[in-house]
Amino acid sequence: MTSSSSEHATDRIDTRLQHIGQAPLDPITGAGPVALPSMRTSTVRFASMDVLDRTQAAKQRGERAPTYGRVGLQTHAALEDLLCQLEGGQRAFLAPSGMAAISMALMACLSQGEHALVVDCVYGPVRYLHQTILSRMGISMDFVAPSLDRLQAALRPETRVLYLESPGSLLLEMLDLPALSQWAHQHNLTVIVDNTWGSGYIYQPLALGADISVVAGTKYIGGHSDLMLGAAITQDAALVHKLHETHYALGSTVSADDAWLAIRGARTLGLRMRTCAEHAMVVCQWLARQPQVSHLFFPAWPGDHGHALWQRDATGSNGLLSVAVDFTEPQVRQVIDSLRLFGIGYSWGGYESLVTQVEPSALASHSYWARVADERMKTGTVLRLHIGLEDPADLIADLRQAFAA
Repeated sequence: MTSSSSEHATDRIDTRLQHIGQAPLDPITGAGPVALPSMRTSTVRFASMDVLDRTQAAKQRGERAPTYGRVGLQTHAALEDLLCQLEGGQRAFLAPSGMAAISMALMACLSQGEHALVVDCVYGPVRYLHQTILSRMGISMDFVAPSLDRLQAALRPETRVLYLESPGSLLLEMLDLPALSQWAHQHNLTVIVDNTWGSGYIYQPLALGADISVVAGTKYIGGHSDLMLGAAITQDAALVHKLHETHYALGSTVSADDAWLAIRGARTLGLRMRTCAEHAMVVCQWLARQPQVSHLFFPAWPGDHGHALWQRDATGSNGLLSVAVDFTEPQVRQVIDSLRLFGIGYSWGGYESLVTQVEPSALASHSYWARVADERMKTGTVLRLHIGLEDPADLIADLRQAFAA
Protein backbone atom coordinates (compact mmCIF):
# COMPACT_ATOMS: atom_id res chain seq x y z
CA MET A 1 0.00 0.00 0.00
CA THR A 2 1.15 3.55 -0.59
CA SER A 3 0.65 4.38 3.08
CA SER A 4 -0.56 2.69 6.21
CA SER A 5 -4.15 3.36 7.16
CA SER A 6 -2.94 3.93 10.72
CA GLU A 7 -1.12 7.05 9.51
CA HIS A 8 -4.48 8.61 8.76
CA ALA A 9 -6.53 7.24 11.65
CA THR A 10 -8.22 10.62 12.09
CA ASP A 11 -9.75 10.43 8.62
CA ARG A 12 -13.44 9.60 8.57
CA ILE A 13 -14.40 6.10 7.52
CA ASP A 14 -15.72 7.15 4.09
CA THR A 15 -12.30 8.63 3.33
CA ARG A 16 -10.37 5.65 4.67
CA LEU A 17 -12.45 3.21 2.60
CA GLN A 18 -11.21 4.92 -0.57
CA HIS A 19 -7.52 4.57 0.35
CA ILE A 20 -7.16 1.20 2.06
CA GLY A 21 -5.66 -1.30 -0.35
CA GLN A 22 -4.23 1.11 -2.89
CA ALA A 23 -1.45 -0.38 -5.02
CA PRO A 24 2.12 0.73 -4.24
CA LEU A 25 3.99 2.82 -6.79
CA ASP A 26 6.84 1.12 -8.64
CA PRO A 27 10.08 2.34 -7.01
CA ILE A 28 11.80 2.56 -10.42
CA THR A 29 9.09 4.09 -12.63
CA GLY A 30 7.23 5.97 -9.90
CA ALA A 31 3.93 4.79 -11.39
CA GLY A 32 1.34 2.18 -10.53
CA PRO A 33 -2.34 1.30 -10.65
CA VAL A 34 -4.85 2.81 -8.25
CA ALA A 35 -6.34 -0.49 -7.04
CA LEU A 36 -4.26 -3.31 -5.60
CA PRO A 37 -4.37 -6.27 -8.01
CA SER A 38 -5.70 -9.67 -7.03
CA MET A 39 -2.57 -11.41 -5.71
CA ARG A 40 -3.22 -15.12 -6.32
CA THR A 41 -0.88 -17.74 -4.96
CA SER A 42 -0.70 -21.23 -3.53
CA THR A 43 3.02 -21.12 -2.74
CA VAL A 44 4.97 -18.41 -0.91
CA ARG A 45 8.73 -18.32 -1.60
CA PHE A 46 11.44 -16.82 0.62
CA ALA A 47 14.76 -15.12 -0.04
CA SER A 48 16.64 -17.34 2.44
CA MET A 49 16.21 -19.84 5.24
CA ASP A 50 16.72 -17.01 7.75
CA VAL A 51 13.76 -15.14 6.25
CA LEU A 52 11.65 -18.31 6.42
CA ASP A 53 12.65 -18.86 10.07
CA ARG A 54 11.67 -15.29 10.99
CA THR A 55 8.35 -15.67 9.22
CA GLN A 56 7.60 -18.95 10.96
CA ALA A 57 8.43 -17.40 14.33
CA ALA A 58 6.11 -14.47 13.62
CA LYS A 59 3.33 -16.87 12.67
CA GLN A 60 3.78 -18.78 15.94
CA ARG A 61 3.31 -15.48 17.80
CA GLY A 62 -0.03 -15.06 16.05
CA GLU A 63 1.14 -12.32 13.71
CA ARG A 64 -0.05 -12.13 10.14
CA ALA A 65 2.91 -13.83 8.45
CA PRO A 66 2.09 -15.77 5.26
CA THR A 67 4.04 -18.97 4.81
CA TYR A 68 1.52 -20.62 2.49
CA GLY A 69 -1.09 -19.40 0.07
CA ARG A 70 -4.01 -20.32 2.34
CA VAL A 71 -3.32 -17.19 4.40
CA GLY A 72 -3.11 -14.98 1.32
CA LEU A 73 -0.82 -12.14 0.37
CA GLN A 74 -1.32 -8.39 -0.12
CA THR A 75 -4.93 -8.53 -1.34
CA HIS A 76 -6.06 -10.54 1.68
CA ALA A 77 -4.07 -8.33 4.04
CA ALA A 78 -5.68 -5.22 2.57
CA LEU A 79 -9.17 -6.64 3.09
CA GLU A 80 -8.34 -7.65 6.66
CA ASP A 81 -7.10 -4.09 7.29
CA LEU A 82 -10.30 -2.70 5.79
CA LEU A 83 -12.48 -4.88 8.03
CA CYS A 84 -10.49 -3.84 11.10
CA GLN A 85 -11.00 -0.20 10.15
CA LEU A 86 -14.75 -0.73 9.82
CA GLU A 87 -15.16 -2.74 13.02
CA GLY A 88 -12.56 -1.06 15.23
CA GLY A 89 -10.58 -4.30 15.56
CA GLN A 90 -6.93 -5.31 15.66
CA ARG A 91 -7.11 -8.51 13.58
CA ALA A 92 -9.59 -9.92 11.10
CA PHE A 93 -9.77 -13.56 10.02
CA LEU A 94 -11.37 -14.30 6.66
CA ALA A 95 -13.72 -17.19 5.95
CA PRO A 96 -15.48 -18.39 2.78
CA SER A 97 -18.95 -17.37 4.05
CA GLY A 98 -20.64 -15.65 6.94
CA MET A 99 -21.69 -19.02 8.34
CA ALA A 100 -18.10 -20.26 8.12
CA ALA A 101 -17.00 -17.21 10.15
CA ILE A 102 -19.69 -17.91 12.76
CA SER A 103 -18.53 -21.55 13.00
CA MET A 104 -14.91 -20.47 13.33
CA ALA A 105 -15.67 -17.99 16.12
CA LEU A 106 -17.77 -20.45 18.13
CA MET A 107 -15.25 -23.27 17.73
CA ALA A 108 -12.44 -20.94 18.79
CA CYS A 109 -14.22 -20.10 22.05
CA LEU A 110 -15.92 -23.38 23.03
CA SER A 111 -14.57 -26.78 24.01
CA GLN A 112 -16.09 -30.14 24.83
CA GLY A 113 -18.33 -29.97 27.89
CA GLU A 114 -18.85 -26.23 27.66
CA HIS A 115 -22.06 -24.27 27.10
CA ALA A 116 -23.15 -21.20 25.15
CA LEU A 117 -26.10 -18.90 25.68
CA VAL A 118 -27.59 -17.86 22.35
CA VAL A 119 -30.34 -15.27 22.00
CA ASP A 120 -33.41 -16.64 20.25
CA CYS A 121 -33.42 -14.08 17.42
CA VAL A 122 -30.19 -15.24 15.76
CA TYR A 123 -29.67 -16.42 12.19
CA GLY A 124 -31.42 -19.79 11.81
CA PRO A 125 -28.41 -21.83 10.63
CA VAL A 126 -26.74 -21.26 14.02
CA ARG A 127 -29.31 -23.68 15.42
CA TYR A 128 -28.49 -26.14 12.66
CA LEU A 129 -24.76 -25.81 13.42
CA HIS A 130 -25.47 -26.79 17.00
CA GLN A 131 -27.79 -29.67 16.07
CA THR A 132 -25.43 -31.24 13.54
CA ILE A 133 -21.88 -30.39 14.65
CA LEU A 134 -21.43 -28.68 18.01
CA SER A 135 -23.73 -31.01 19.96
CA ARG A 136 -21.82 -33.98 18.51
CA MET A 137 -18.63 -32.35 19.86
CA GLY A 138 -20.12 -32.17 23.36
CA ILE A 139 -20.94 -28.46 23.24
CA SER A 140 -24.39 -27.45 24.50
CA MET A 141 -26.46 -24.35 23.71
CA ASP A 142 -29.59 -22.76 25.08
CA PHE A 143 -31.58 -20.36 22.89
CA VAL A 144 -33.21 -17.78 25.15
CA ALA A 145 -34.84 -14.37 25.04
CA PRO A 146 -32.32 -11.49 25.19
CA SER A 147 -33.35 -10.32 28.65
CA LEU A 148 -31.03 -10.35 31.64
CA ASP A 149 -33.54 -12.32 33.72
CA ARG A 150 -33.87 -15.07 31.11
CA LEU A 151 -30.12 -15.22 30.53
CA GLN A 152 -29.39 -15.34 34.24
CA ALA A 153 -31.85 -18.20 34.66
CA ALA A 154 -30.17 -20.16 31.84
CA LEU A 155 -26.59 -19.50 33.01
CA ARG A 156 -24.58 -22.60 33.94
CA PRO A 157 -21.19 -23.05 35.62
CA GLU A 158 -19.85 -24.31 32.27
CA THR A 159 -21.22 -21.37 30.23
CA ARG A 160 -18.41 -19.70 28.28
CA VAL A 161 -20.03 -17.71 25.45
CA LEU A 162 -22.91 -15.30 24.93
CA TYR A 163 -23.81 -15.29 21.23
CA LEU A 164 -25.93 -12.41 19.90
CA GLU A 165 -27.22 -10.89 16.70
CA SER A 166 -28.33 -7.26 16.71
CA PRO A 167 -30.68 -6.50 15.16
CA GLY A 168 -31.95 -10.06 15.13
CA SER A 169 -32.65 -12.13 12.06
CA LEU A 170 -36.14 -12.17 10.49
CA LEU A 171 -37.79 -9.50 12.68
CA LEU A 172 -34.81 -7.13 13.14
CA GLU A 173 -35.05 -6.88 16.91
CA MET A 174 -32.52 -4.40 18.34
CA LEU A 175 -30.70 -5.65 21.44
CA ASP A 176 -29.27 -3.65 24.33
CA LEU A 177 -25.75 -4.74 23.48
CA PRO A 178 -23.91 -2.62 26.12
CA ALA A 179 -26.09 -4.03 28.94
CA LEU A 180 -25.88 -7.61 27.66
CA SER A 181 -22.10 -7.36 27.25
CA GLN A 182 -21.65 -5.92 30.72
CA TRP A 183 -23.66 -8.77 32.23
CA ALA A 184 -21.71 -11.34 30.21
CA HIS A 185 -18.34 -9.98 31.28
CA GLN A 186 -19.44 -10.06 34.93
CA HIS A 187 -19.78 -13.80 34.41
CA ASN A 188 -16.52 -14.15 32.40
CA LEU A 189 -18.32 -14.91 29.14
CA THR A 190 -16.98 -14.12 25.69
CA VAL A 191 -19.47 -12.03 23.71
CA ILE A 192 -19.74 -12.86 20.00
CA VAL A 193 -22.05 -10.72 17.84
CA ASP A 194 -23.25 -11.29 14.28
CA ASN A 195 -22.88 -7.81 12.80
CA THR A 196 -23.84 -8.52 9.21
CA TRP A 197 -26.69 -5.96 9.39
CA GLY A 198 -24.35 -3.16 10.44
CA SER A 199 -21.20 -4.44 8.69
CA GLY A 200 -19.11 -2.07 10.80
CA TYR A 201 -20.39 0.96 8.93
CA ILE A 202 -23.59 1.71 10.87
CA TYR A 203 -23.07 -0.49 13.94
CA GLN A 204 -19.88 -1.38 15.84
CA PRO A 205 -20.33 -4.21 18.37
CA LEU A 206 -16.72 -4.05 19.60
CA ALA A 207 -17.22 -0.43 20.66
CA LEU A 208 -20.48 -1.43 22.38
CA GLY A 209 -18.85 -4.13 24.51
CA ALA A 210 -18.59 -7.25 22.33
CA ASP A 211 -15.40 -9.30 22.13
CA ILE A 212 -15.76 -10.71 18.60
CA SER A 213 -17.73 -9.25 15.70
CA VAL A 214 -18.71 -11.64 12.93
CA VAL A 215 -19.79 -10.31 9.54
CA ALA A 216 -20.94 -11.79 6.24
CA GLY A 217 -19.13 -9.72 3.62
CA THR A 218 -21.44 -11.47 1.16
CA LYS A 219 -24.02 -8.78 1.97
CA TYR A 220 -23.31 -5.03 2.10
CA ILE A 221 -19.52 -5.11 2.01
CA GLY A 222 -19.44 -6.96 -1.31
CA GLY A 223 -22.60 -5.19 -2.32
CA HIS A 224 -23.04 -6.67 -5.80
CA SER A 225 -24.43 -10.16 -5.09
CA ASP A 226 -21.42 -11.82 -6.67
CA LEU A 227 -19.25 -13.21 -3.86
CA MET A 228 -19.36 -15.29 -0.68
CA LEU A 229 -17.28 -14.02 2.22
CA GLY A 230 -17.16 -13.96 6.02
CA ALA A 231 -14.87 -12.61 8.71
CA ALA A 232 -14.37 -12.63 12.47
CA ILE A 233 -12.82 -9.47 13.96
CA THR A 234 -11.50 -8.81 17.46
CA GLN A 235 -9.32 -6.36 19.35
CA ASP A 236 -8.45 -8.74 22.22
CA ALA A 237 -4.95 -10.29 22.07
CA ALA A 238 -6.01 -13.58 23.69
CA LEU A 239 -8.90 -13.94 21.23
CA VAL A 240 -6.59 -13.09 18.33
CA HIS A 241 -4.53 -16.12 19.36
CA LYS A 242 -7.59 -18.40 19.66
CA LEU A 243 -9.01 -17.29 16.32
CA HIS A 244 -5.60 -17.63 14.66
CA GLU A 245 -5.20 -21.21 15.88
CA THR A 246 -8.73 -22.21 14.84
CA HIS A 247 -8.59 -20.41 11.50
CA TYR A 248 -5.33 -22.12 10.60
CA ALA A 249 -6.43 -25.54 11.85
CA LEU A 250 -9.72 -25.46 9.94
CA GLY A 251 -7.97 -24.55 6.70
CA SER A 252 -10.44 -21.78 5.89
CA THR A 253 -9.42 -19.81 2.86
CA VAL A 254 -10.83 -17.11 0.61
CA SER A 255 -9.81 -16.63 -2.98
CA ALA A 256 -7.79 -13.55 -3.82
CA ASP A 257 -10.38 -12.62 -6.43
CA ASP A 258 -13.16 -12.63 -3.83
CA ALA A 259 -11.02 -10.54 -1.48
CA TRP A 260 -10.46 -8.11 -4.36
CA LEU A 261 -14.20 -7.96 -5.07
CA ALA A 262 -14.90 -7.21 -1.40
CA ILE A 263 -12.39 -4.35 -1.38
CA ARG A 264 -13.95 -2.96 -4.55
CA GLY A 265 -17.43 -3.22 -3.07
CA ALA A 266 -16.40 -1.51 0.16
CA ARG A 267 -15.40 1.63 -1.75
CA THR A 268 -19.11 2.40 -2.20
CA LEU A 269 -20.37 0.84 1.04
CA GLY A 270 -21.44 4.14 2.58
CA LEU A 271 -23.16 5.41 -0.54
CA ARG A 272 -25.08 2.18 -1.05
CA MET A 273 -26.13 1.77 2.58
CA ARG A 274 -27.35 5.34 2.88
CA THR A 275 -29.27 5.16 -0.38
CA CYS A 276 -30.86 1.81 0.45
CA ALA A 277 -31.85 3.18 3.88
CA GLU A 278 -33.42 6.29 2.35
CA HIS A 279 -35.34 4.19 -0.17
CA ALA A 280 -36.48 1.77 2.55
CA MET A 281 -37.86 4.63 4.64
CA VAL A 282 -39.89 5.88 1.67
CA VAL A 283 -41.26 2.39 1.10
CA CYS A 284 -42.08 2.05 4.83
CA GLN A 285 -44.04 5.29 4.70
CA TRP A 286 -46.17 3.83 1.91
CA LEU A 287 -46.53 0.44 3.57
CA ALA A 288 -47.68 2.02 6.84
CA ARG A 289 -50.68 3.52 5.05
CA GLN A 290 -51.85 0.22 3.56
CA PRO A 291 -54.79 -1.51 5.27
CA GLN A 292 -53.25 -4.92 4.58
CA VAL A 293 -50.10 -4.07 6.62
CA SER A 294 -50.37 -4.83 10.32
CA HIS A 295 -46.77 -4.35 11.45
CA LEU A 296 -43.42 -3.00 10.21
CA PHE A 297 -40.12 -4.37 11.49
CA PHE A 298 -37.46 -1.76 10.65
CA PRO A 299 -35.29 -0.30 13.46
CA ALA A 300 -35.15 3.16 11.85
CA TRP A 301 -38.96 3.31 11.73
CA PRO A 302 -40.28 5.43 14.65
CA GLY A 303 -42.91 2.80 15.50
CA ASP A 304 -40.43 -0.06 15.71
CA HIS A 305 -39.99 -1.72 19.14
CA GLY A 306 -36.24 -1.14 19.04
CA HIS A 307 -36.24 2.38 17.62
CA ALA A 308 -34.83 3.99 20.80
CA LEU A 309 -31.96 1.48 20.96
CA TRP A 310 -31.31 2.06 17.24
CA GLN A 311 -31.13 5.81 17.83
CA ARG A 312 -28.71 5.32 20.73
CA ASP A 313 -26.36 2.68 19.31
CA ALA A 314 -26.47 2.78 15.50
CA THR A 315 -25.28 5.52 13.19
CA GLY A 316 -27.55 4.68 10.26
CA SER A 317 -29.73 2.06 8.66
CA ASN A 318 -29.94 -0.03 5.51
CA GLY A 319 -32.54 -1.46 3.15
CA LEU A 320 -33.61 -4.57 5.06
CA LEU A 321 -37.11 -4.72 6.57
CA SER A 322 -39.87 -7.18 7.39
CA VAL A 323 -43.58 -6.48 7.07
CA ALA A 324 -46.54 -8.40 8.49
CA VAL A 325 -49.47 -8.48 6.09
CA ASP A 326 -53.07 -9.63 6.42
CA PHE A 327 -52.99 -12.02 3.48
CA THR A 328 -53.70 -15.71 3.33
CA GLU A 329 -50.91 -18.06 2.28
CA PRO A 330 -52.15 -18.28 -1.36
CA GLN A 331 -52.51 -14.50 -1.50
CA VAL A 332 -48.96 -13.98 -0.23
CA ARG A 333 -47.61 -16.30 -2.90
CA GLN A 334 -49.56 -14.39 -5.53
CA VAL A 335 -48.24 -11.05 -4.25
CA ILE A 336 -44.65 -12.30 -4.46
CA ASP A 337 -45.14 -13.79 -7.92
CA SER A 338 -46.75 -10.56 -9.15
CA LEU A 339 -43.79 -8.36 -8.23
CA ARG A 340 -41.84 -7.18 -11.25
CA LEU A 341 -38.83 -5.35 -9.74
CA PHE A 342 -38.23 -7.56 -6.69
CA GLY A 343 -36.23 -10.71 -7.23
CA ILE A 344 -37.26 -13.73 -5.17
CA GLY A 345 -34.21 -14.69 -3.14
CA TYR A 346 -32.86 -15.26 0.36
CA SER A 347 -29.89 -12.92 0.42
CA TRP A 348 -29.78 -9.14 0.84
CA GLY A 349 -27.29 -6.29 0.90
CA GLY A 350 -26.76 -6.14 -2.86
CA TYR A 351 -27.77 -3.36 -5.23
CA GLU A 352 -31.06 -5.01 -6.11
CA SER A 353 -34.41 -5.32 -4.36
CA LEU A 354 -35.43 -8.78 -3.12
CA VAL A 355 -38.45 -10.40 -1.52
CA THR A 356 -39.00 -13.62 0.41
CA GLN A 357 -41.73 -14.92 2.64
CA VAL A 358 -40.62 -15.61 6.19
CA GLU A 359 -41.75 -19.21 6.43
CA PRO A 360 -44.27 -19.96 9.18
CA SER A 361 -42.07 -22.88 10.30
CA ALA A 362 -39.16 -20.47 10.80
CA LEU A 363 -41.30 -18.18 12.92
CA ALA A 364 -42.64 -21.10 14.92
CA SER A 365 -39.10 -22.10 15.86
CA HIS A 366 -38.36 -18.62 17.19
CA SER A 367 -40.01 -17.85 20.51
CA TYR A 368 -39.32 -14.15 20.00
CA TRP A 369 -42.24 -13.94 17.56
CA ALA A 370 -44.62 -13.69 20.51
CA ARG A 371 -42.35 -11.12 22.18
CA VAL A 372 -41.86 -8.78 19.24
CA ALA A 373 -45.29 -8.95 17.63
CA ASP A 374 -48.02 -7.06 19.43
CA GLU A 375 -51.81 -6.97 19.48
CA ARG A 376 -51.91 -5.44 15.99
CA MET A 377 -50.73 -8.73 14.56
CA LYS A 378 -53.49 -10.61 12.78
CA THR A 379 -52.60 -13.42 10.42
CA GLY A 380 -48.89 -13.18 11.13
CA THR A 381 -47.85 -13.64 7.52
CA VAL A 382 -44.49 -11.91 7.11
CA LEU A 383 -42.63 -10.72 4.03
CA ARG A 384 -38.96 -9.78 4.14
CA LEU A 385 -37.96 -7.05 1.71
CA HIS A 386 -34.56 -5.77 0.78
CA ILE A 387 -34.97 -2.32 -0.74
CA GLY A 388 -32.22 -1.71 -3.25
CA LEU A 389 -31.01 1.13 -5.44
CA GLU A 390 -34.02 1.27 -7.77
CA ASP A 391 -36.12 4.44 -7.66
CA PRO A 392 -38.43 4.00 -4.64
CA ALA A 393 -41.38 5.38 -6.61
CA ASP A 394 -41.05 2.46 -9.00
CA LEU A 395 -40.75 -0.02 -6.13
CA ILE A 396 -43.89 1.39 -4.53
CA ALA A 397 -45.76 1.18 -7.82
CA ASP A 398 -44.67 -2.44 -8.09
CA LEU A 399 -45.85 -3.21 -4.55
CA ARG A 400 -49.14 -1.41 -5.19
CA GLN A 401 -49.99 -3.49 -8.24
CA ALA A 402 -48.95 -6.70 -6.46
CA PHE A 403 -51.09 -5.92 -3.42
CA ALA A 404 -54.01 -5.16 -5.74
CA ALA A 405 -53.54 -8.44 -7.57
